[in-house]
Amino acid sequence: MNHSLTRAFSMRTILVLVYAFLYIPIAVLVALSFNEGGLPTAWSGFSLKWYVSLAGNSAILSAALNTLIVALVSTAIATLLGTLLAIGVEMRRQYGKGLEALIFAPMIIPDIVLAIALLSFFSMLNLTMGLHTIILAHVVFNLAFVCSVVRARLKSFDWSIVEASTDLGASAIATFRRITLPVIAPAVIAGALLAFTLSVDEFIIAFFTAGAGRASTTLPMQIYAMIRFGITPEINALATIVMAVSVTALTLSQRLNRGMIGQ
Repeated sequence: MNHSLTRAFSMRTILVLVYAFLYIPIAVLVALSFNEGGLPTAWSGFSLKWYVSLAGNSAILSAALNTLIVALVSTAIATLLGTLLAIGVEMRRQYGKGLEALIFAPMIIPDIVLAIALLSFFSMLNLTMGLHTIILAHVVFNLAFVCSVVRARLKSFDWSIVEASTDLGASAIATFRRITLPVIAPAVIAGALLAFTLSVDEFIIAFFTAGAGRASTTLPMQIYAMIRFGITPEINALATIVMAVSVTALTLSQRLNRGMIGQ
């Protein structure tokens, strides 16, 4: 009994230390974003002035708009293509390990490798770099994640209802709209939220495929440019906002996934 209690206590201690290591720096960052004095070593009072300062920074607002455009457009395209890919693969049900590896390769390949490959591909096509190339790159990156989430839902999907709908004379589009889509809708939304979160946070691929100029600078790129001259309270406030958006979207995605598992 004592041995079991000791082991449980030690495991709990390790878990607490790991969580502390992960989240104390984030908590400090969030706290400093509300520090009136802006000094990283002394608390001088609560203030929202750094968030107000962000609202008046044109460079940050422009980068935030670019990030929103990239995230929304790439999420929409990746969700559509990823959902169709998941349905096609599951309906066929006869695929080898090679196809499986090909579909999920962007999830496994390091970001730096994928970024260099996309940069080389765009250069080979003589494409002018900009927001459009970042969007295309994020679609490639996010498509596998959407497909993975939707396929998890399709594993428990009863395909006999699709066959019954076809036997009753419904077209393929009507069957998809009235039967398949309502069943997999939570997975599609969860995949979209995950893709949006990844797109908002992504830096390396965007950095390699953005090209020159501020017109295609995203928020992570703007943060990187700012921290090269030192970390300021504005950066802390900006990082807190980005983290809040990401955590919210990821939490919603996880809840939808939990709901699918419980069905």
